[in-house]
Amino acid sequence: MADSDTHTADSVDLGAEVGEEAAEPDFDTLLGVITDGFVGAVGGLVGTAAMTVVLLVAATLGGFDTASFATLAEMTGASILVPVYPAALGYVMFLAGGMVIWPLMLASIGSYLPGRRFAERGVSFGIVLWTGFAPAFHSDQTGTALYLYLLLTLVAHVAYGFTLGSVFDYFSTRPDTLV
Repeated sequence: MADSDTHTADSVDLGAEVGEEAAEPDFDTLLGVITDGFVGAVGGLVGTAAMTVVLLVAATLGGFDTASFATLAEMTGASILVPVYPAALGYVMFLAGGMVIWPLMLASIGSYLPGRRFAERGVSFGIVLWTGFAPAFHSDQTGTALYLYLLLTLVAHVAYGFTLGSVFDYFSTRPDTLV
């Protein structure tokens, strides 16, 4: 039999005394969940800001039509509630999705995506999001405008995923975070 003072590699906590159970970290506190939600929202805000810059460049070059945001508001019925500035309302909805839905999704499935860090995983996540964005926000671009649309919206989504993941990486060094 093994001596009671020695610990094997099968022990839960090598620093625990014999007969003591190792303390499990308490990650599911309400404060921890709220903090992680805030980190996700900040990451989504930063990512959406980076994406918006690229989309504005695309709009300037004729590769993106900002009226697509108005279509988003109309499709959801939100333009009935706020009929003034439907493009601005659509953008606010777009921003809310970028701050809530997609950060939650990346936090949930990020460990299954390729890459060692969340910034790398966010790039592939952004590419996956782009496959839905490209047909949904496409207007009547043809020729060079279509190529610009496809290229610059892809760059925008890569920028979104990378910056969202970078924020996750930055805040993941905190000991009380779930990300």
